[in-house]
Amino acid sequence: MAAIRTPVQVALNRTAIAAVLVITLIFLAPIYWIASTAFKPRNLATTIPPTVIFEPELSPFAKLFTKRSQLREAPTPEEYAAAPWWERLVFDGGEKVVRSGRGEIQLSAYPNRFLNSLIVAITSTVLAVGMGTFTAYGFSRFKVKGEQDLLFFILSTRMLPPVVVAIPMFLMYRAVGLNDTHWGLILLYTAFNLSFSVWLMKGFIDEIPREYEEAALVDGYTRMEAFFKIVLPEAATGIAATAVFCFITAWNEYAFALIMTNRRAQTAPPFIPSQVGSGLPDWTVIAAGTFLFLLPVAIFTFLLRNHLLRGMSFGAIRK
Repeated sequence: MAAIRTPVQVALNRTAIAAVLVITLIFLAPIYWIASTAFKPRNLATTIPPTVIFEPELSPFAKLFTKRSQLREAPTPEEYAAAPWWERLVFDGGEKVVRSGRGEIQLSAYPNRFLNSLIVAITSTVLAVGMGTFTAYGFSRFKVKGEQDLLFFILSTRMLPPVVVAIPMFLMYRAVGLNDTHWGLILLYTAFNLSFSVWLMKGFIDEIPREYEEAALVDGYTRMEAFFKIVLPEAATGIAATAVFCFITAWNEYAFALIMTNRRAQTAPPFIPSQVGSGLPDWTVIAAGTFLFLLPVAIFTFLLRNHLLRGMSFGAIRK
């Protein structure tokens, strides 16, 4: 028999639903604004009041991936007709695509910066989660002298904001030749995420009964075999949740990437705001770069969304 709800319970339930919808809309509003601006014509990007209904176009993306210069002379009808559709969009915006002496189209630096972000974020996430899992297993399964002090020391590396240590790190990196290198950022992001990975994974591994490993050891497994065949499969949910948080942190990091890199290893976050048009910032191009930058982390988080609840609860909810 279904429980009968009182009018007060019904009102509270409706209020809660309304509150969730309002909060969701507030969080989705910036994403919608970025996405809509990425498809707007440039003259509609900064209108007051904002333009909500418009005919979308792909010219911001064409500009994002190519080097451009201001169009001083309009192209001839023959040049305009012979140009690819995306190059005609650049012409329509009062600019032209820069070509090399052999007539090859010169790409902008965005694809390279986007690739740098993928390399740095994925590699640092794998290293942080891998080392964090081994470290957490050691703290969880063995008696370590001064364990609480060591765990607090590991956690203390996250207590300072990145901008506080950016200048000292820059000076040290310059001295050892790691400035503006992929490995420089990878090591930095790995160290920054390692403390979070250790603490989060320790909570997950503590939940796995020791009896599973003891039974495996009795059956002739080595400690390492028991770890890989027993502990890791049981901790898969925790590993996935930890990887999501580490990837998001490395993917979105701005301060270190701005100070530690210049050209060769620069990632997308410090590069996107530098996109300017003819004289004034081209907000549609900046929005297009931001919109594409959001996609990998959104897809990665969506694929592992079922593991995030346990990650947010710090391993308190059982599988």
